[in-house]
Amino acid sequence: MQNYRKTSHTTYDCKYHIVWITKYRKKVLAGEVGKRVRELVREICKRHDVEILKGHVSKDHVHLFVSVPPHLAISKLVQFLKGKSSYKLMQENKQVSRLFWGRHLWARGYFVASSGNITDEVIMEYIENQDNNEKEGGDFTTVD
Repeated sequence: MQNYRKTSHTTYDCKYHIVWITKYRKKVLAGEVGKRVRELVREICKRHDVEILKGHVSKDHVHLFVSVPPHLAISKLVQFLKGKSSYKLMQENKQVSRLFWGRHLWARGYFVASSGNITDEVIMEYIENQDNNEKEGGDFTTVD
């Protein structure tokens, strides 16, 4: 097995590319604010057993490539990342809180894409060939 992660009952490899932007694409994530965003993202990921494979904080957006446990929904992870980091940054940095008077540092949406070592076609072929390896069983996509 290659880079699989394990919990007590699960072996997994769930990787996601996540991107989110500041509200109005304001370029506020430079210098000390950018460093603090990195610290906060690392803390939040560590707390939820999320491994950061690669990450970058630009002046107006954040890129993360992470390995996420299967029990944690990606929407929940993004909620934690954006919510906690926004709250902390607004409390700690009055200059940032003045720029974002509505108490929202991040824009509403985000981008996420899953990543893997094999394609959809390989998975479908593997499932289809299961019948060759077993005497009994059925296909979900066909009616018996």
